[in-house]
Amino acid sequence: MYLYHMHTIKLENIRVYAYHGCLDEESMIGSDYRVDIEVIANLSKSAASDDLKDTVDYVSLNQIVVEEMAVRSKLLEQVARRILDRTLSKEPLVEKATVSVSKINPPIGGDVQQVTICMSLER
Repeated sequence: MYLYHMHTIKLENIRVYAYHGCLDEESMIGSDYRVDIEVIANLSKSAASDDLKDTVDYVSLNQIVVEEMAVRSKLLEQVARRILDRTLSKEPLVEKATVSVSKINPPIGGDVQQVTICMSLER
């Protein structure tokens, strides 16, 4: 008898240029962002079948990230939540998703490499 296993797919360091932020300048100038997404799913079927239809398509995950990052928001929390909502909506095998959205060199009046919002959502 086989046990039900959960597996992980990670997309790391998705680089995007976007226009998020509360400051007017951020909406005009934009910033570099880094997004990481991790999904938990049962990948046993795809491991046996070697068929894309039996897994979580990481091309689709990347597309979700890029499309949601293109929609301007004041807060990174809103962007992260949209990515999570779409991931669970579009990828039925995903049981849990975690996303980190990082603004590189944020305009906060200090020498800060990046600020990161990390959120998770599960079925």
